[in-house]
Amino acid sequence: MNNVLKESTDILLKKIGGAGDLKVEKAVVGLFFSGVKISGGYGGLCFTPVKAIPQAVCCPSSAAVMPLSGKLGNRPVADYLEDLNSKSPLRKALGIAVLNALSNMYWEKEKNPGYDIEYGIDAIDAVELNKSGKVVIVGALVPALKKCVKEGAPYIVLEKDPATIMEHEMPYYRPAEEAPKYLPEADTAIITGTTIINDSIDGLLKLVKHGAEVLVTGPSASMIPDALFSAGATIVGGVRVTKPDDMLDILAEGGSGYHFFGKSAEMTVIRKKA
Repeated sequence: MNNVLKESTDILLKKIGGAGDLKVEKAVVGLFFSGVKISGGYGGLCFTPVKAIPQAVCCPSSAAVMPLSGKLGNRPVADYLEDLNSKSPLRKALGIAVLNALSNMYWEKEKNPGYDIEYGIDAIDAVELNKSGKVVIVGALVPALKKCVKEGAPYIVLEKDPATIMEHEMPYYRPAEEAPKYLPEADTAIITGTTIINDSIDGLLKLVKHGAEVLVTGPSASMIPDALFSAGATIVGGVRVTKPDDMLDILAEGGSGYHFFGKSAEMTVIRKKA
């Protein structure tokens, strides 16, 4: 477990007084996103890291990847949080979804969390790009790429899988392992929340120079921002689930953000208080 994830979990559990008897009523591992509904009707999302399980090509190996299938419902929240240490990417993703659901629960009850939260806004739109500054995007985040092109901001995109990069974007592509070369030059860094799942978030945030605008965004980043802010993020973008049952039905049918945004979930932007 990376430091951001561990610290976020520790901070949140302290704020809510522990997991207690809270349970996950329903969990879905979807094609694009995984989601949960916990006690009280709160929902949480996380990216489904399917590329992290290439060994799951037949029944025996697939069963090993998600041994709890058929037993995910009515399972203690505390058990899911323990799975944040799991070597199974899918179990870890569900643990993050639970952490995000708990964050939603906390925000509904805590009216003054110490930072500003806006709903219904894409965090990419909240970032102001300086045309004379350098933008480094970690992960092939389509909205971020389009924003840079539209506003004429110089950028590069660091990505593990070049197959996710469009042909016209290839001149701006760099392999993810070159982050130490490019991130320290960034005036604006936009980092996918998937880095929280693959444990690269700590190292990436350490590379960004002081004073840079740093956005960590995506459904996987929909947790309390305290640890991310402490590590160097200046804005956190995530998702608040508004109708957990509807969202889980969509995920079970292979749905993506286009199917649930504005219907059963909404984007969020979290900033430090001035």
